[in-house]
Amino acid sequence: MFRAVGSVLKRNKESIYGIARGSTSSSHRAFTCNVTSSTTVNSASSSPLAGNSFNGLRSLLKGQKAPIFRKMSTLAAASSESKEGLKLLVTGGPQARKWVGTWLFGSAAWVFSMVVLGGVTRLTRSGLSMTDWKFTGEFPPLSDEAWAKEFEKYKQSPEYKRVNKGMNLEDFKFIYWMEYAHRMWGRGLGIMFALPFSYFLRKGYITLRLGVQLSGLFALGAGQGFIGWWMVKSGLEEPPSEYSQPRVSPYRLAAHLTSAFAIYCGLFWTALSVVMPEPPAESLAWVRGAAKVKRLALPVSFIVGITAISGAFVAGNDAGRAFNTFPKMGDTWIPDGIFEMKPLIRNFFENTATVQLDHRLLATTTLLAIGTMWWFTRKLDIHPAVKALIGSTVGMTAVQVTLGVSTLLSYVPVSLGSAHQAGALTLLTLMLLLNHTLRRPSPSLLKSLPPVVKSNFS
Repeated sequence: MFRAVGSVLKRNKESIYGIARGSTSSSHRAFTCNVTSSTTVNSASSSPLAGNSFNGLRSLLKGQKAPIFRKMSTLAAASSESKEGLKLLVTGGPQARKWVGTWLFGSAAWVFSMVVLGGVTRLTRSGLSMTDWKFTGEFPPLSDEAWAKEFEKYKQSPEYKRVNKGMNLEDFKFIYWMEYAHRMWGRGLGIMFALPFSYFLRKGYITLRLGVQLSGLFALGAGQGFIGWWMVKSGLEEPPSEYSQPRVSPYRLAAHLTSAFAIYCGLFWTALSVVMPEPPAESLAWVRGAAKVKRLALPVSFIVGITAISGAFVAGNDAGRAFNTFPKMGDTWIPDGIFEMKPLIRNFFENTATVQLDHRLLATTTLLAIGTMWWFTRKLDIHPAVKALIGSTVGMTAVQVTLGVSTLLSYVPVSLGSAHQAGALTLLTLMLLLNHTLRRPSPSLLKSLPPVVKSNFS
């Protein structure tokens, strides 16, 4: 399969450079005209955070009603067609980019829904209901006899014996359907990704560089099935002591969730690169401002990612159901026994108290880091889209911390727990969008930019 993909991509390799070289002097003049006629931020750019957050986010989500973002996408599209030396990811013109971008955004949204569904499956304790796995999938039980057989297999599992002993068939059907839906939704994603990918390859829209990226993401997605079963299998083994509840390995759960996050980030970033080859840059002053923001955004993004991964260890150790108080953990700020495991490193991944303390500290660090980024960039001369994204990120961080505390105090209900997991991915999405918007423009675009934007936003 990959050999066939490679041969198709090689035939399309040269076409991308033809588009990049096909610029004309008139397109350069049109682009420069659009830039110099663009508007700059009026006094509202220095308005309070709340105004920037809500107004900016509304503009971001409804670009057709916002001149700022409509201008941004228009300029990005124009520059991608006309700038010499710019390497596009998709050939075939704006329409092809639109189709490929829509497909990739749809795939990313599907992965997002997979993460949320996986969280619901875990929180309803449905993940261990299916005691075997086939890569190609299988039909669910359709007769009373088939259901009885599946239920009998589940009765042999440690979870039934120690947690769900006495469960009736109807209750088993619920947890079985939850796990079955999660598995089949993943297989559906594979089909939804592979068929358009094959079509776009045959049409010649996919360049070699994009094809390699997407093939890697497809392989990682296929591997998710194996990682998921590897995780579930650990929960089907007998716990180490008679007092332990059966649950999956926190290491394997973290690997499964981190891999899903990586696939999502790869799809979302690639989709952005397809539809917006150039970042929004209407003046050299805004480019310099974006470079200053980027120096803060990169380390902040790393903190956000580490905090999300630490949440996987909280889930894997069921740490959210311990120390259900805030801001203290029980009666103390730092609970006893946080370093009782040997070797010491195990405490950070297996000790319930330490894992939850780590997540609290990382969440607080994330809130402070994003707040600091907003504070130091609020007066910079930057593109309104960047300013709106920073404000929106601050707002989403506050929402995520509120969800986390509420989930803890409520003893991890399914609704709040799944919303908190979705919030982590939403915050990561905003950080990806911010970093993508802060990229440095191509040299050809930089040459055409005026020092400052000349007129005011209407």
